[in-house]
Amino acid sequence: MRLRALLDTDALGLKLLGGEGELDRSVRGVMTTDLRDPSRYLSGGELVLSGLAWRRDAADSDPFVRILVQAGVAALAAGEAELGDVPEDLVVACARHRLPLFAVNESVAFATITEHVVRQVSGERAGDLAAVVDRHRRMMTSGPAGGGPDVVLDLLGSDLDLRAWVLSPTGRPVAGPKDAGPALPAEVCAKLAAEHLAATRTGRRAPHRVPLGGTTYSLFPVRGTGRAPQGAAGTGRDVRETVLSDWLLVVEADAGDWAEERLDLLYGVTQLIAVERDRRDAARTVRRRLAQEVLELVQTGAAPAEIAARLRVAAPVLLPGLGAAPHWQVVVARVEWEDDEAETGPVAQTLLEEILVDPLATGPEHSDRIAVAHTGEEAVALVPLPAVSTEHDGSETGILADALLESVREPLSAGLDGDGRVTLGVSAAVHSAEGLRGALEEARHARRVAAARPGRVCAAGHQELASHVLLLPFVPDDVRRAFTARLLDPLRDYDRRHRAELIPTLEAFLDSDGSWTRCATRLHLHVNTLRYRVGRIEQLTGRDLSRLEDKLDFFLALRMS
Repeated sequence: MRLRALLDTDALGLKLLGGEGELDRSVRGVMTTDLRDPSRYLSGGELVLSGLAWRRDAADSDPFVRILVQAGVAALAAGEAELGDVPEDLVVACARHRLPLFAVNESVAFATITEHVVRQVSGERAGDLAAVVDRHRRMMTSGPAGGGPDVVLDLLGSDLDLRAWVLSPTGRPVAGPKDAGPALPAEVCAKLAAEHLAATRTGRRAPHRVPLGGTTYSLFPVRGTGRAPQGAAGTGRDVRETVLSDWLLVVEADAGDWAEERLDLLYGVTQLIAVERDRRDAARTVRRRLAQEVLELVQTGAAPAEIAARLRVAAPVLLPGLGAAPHWQVVVARVEWEDDEAETGPVAQTLLEEILVDPLATGPEHSDRIAVAHTGEEAVALVPLPAVSTEHDGSETGILADALLESVREPLSAGLDGDGRVTLGVSAAVHSAEGLRGALEEARHARRVAAARPGRVCAAGHQELASHVLLLPFVPDDVRRAFTARLLDPLRDYDRRHRAELIPTLEAFLDSDGSWTRCATRLHLHVNTLRYRVGRIEQLTGRDLSRLEDKLDFFLALRMS
């Protein structure tokens, strides 16, 4: 705002004492001070309010004014409550240094002036930022010159003092402000993503306000072209089509009492980010087509030479500048909704493209090395590995099922709560087209192993296919129930009646490989107490826990229960 506008507001009670030719100066803030040297707290453009408590005699005025001018303040407003009329020496000093000077009537509180200036300046900044957002949107729509969502997030910080980030549905940072303090911790990102998915699934209207660790965050969904209005609770499409793929804008502020104008501005920012998201999705088209072609060749039994030719085409696209990929991995994903027979392959495809990005990587382009195809019910990812290292135990590294699961379990479980599941299977790395068919079958077997486990989000890797767990998913339900009931029901009944904890004791005993000492230490029991409990287990079931066959039966029963 301009200094001239202050004189036009009668409620402020300002009287101009000097500086008529400087009234077109811009005011960017306001500061109240009675320090003799307030320069450390000034950044330029302020209207300085002072009760003149710093002034002891006439000689103090000129040094004070000189400090304000050197700091670049817009004007000085002196209160009349302390000394009555503003001293003439201060008027002369301001005229000498061409600093506009106002007198503040004693009936007007400095707080009134401060509130007015802050409101006006914030409104103007919001308007300026809205214009910048609109211009930036047009630039991004016409080409990549806009600089991506980071630029607008920086503007939110500089013009509205709002820290903001863009997160993926799994909590991976996609964009954030530069030089705005420490980044959001990974655990905070995961919790915010979980809250966003849960709110979206239950149809709550945005923005979603989340208090976390003493800070309130406001979450705005980022929806692409053709989706619902940003603040809408419902959509014309099933929310299950997009809940696992939509980005979100996180603002470190409580938007609960924001004016509609500011909310509209933030929704404008989400629309701008959606442009970047749509561009990235369009760029995935080539990678998706490559994956689809390779998948069809593998599934139809094409010759390895033909598959290898397609891999040679895919490698430079997925690993630009590195030539052919020495190794490949296959990851299979399936999304299932209860009471829904709709095709879920496209949903799994979009989700898999997101969750295969390194959770420590930031930015929207880190999924360029992943090609994902889909069938009717599952998505299949072809992941090139520029190098595969070997651990000391001989196992190869790459995408690990446990690490993949850990990075996405919390947020996705919130988004699926109630009626959905995601299951993932990961193959070993292969180095040729001949091994790709086996890798696909391996990943599918691993996904079925994961599907047999409880939980909304489950994953299994190729390492588990050499274990007994490969057999468990294929045991018929009636056989499973009869087997576990015969062995475990007597122990469960006894525990309910006597609170004897026989089931936990059995689990600990088997986990300790039958070691009495280790098991007793683990359970914080005397060895004699442990021997009594194991004896009771053997008596109730007719089994002998010193025999390998009986130990194995108990182990499998616990796994299948």
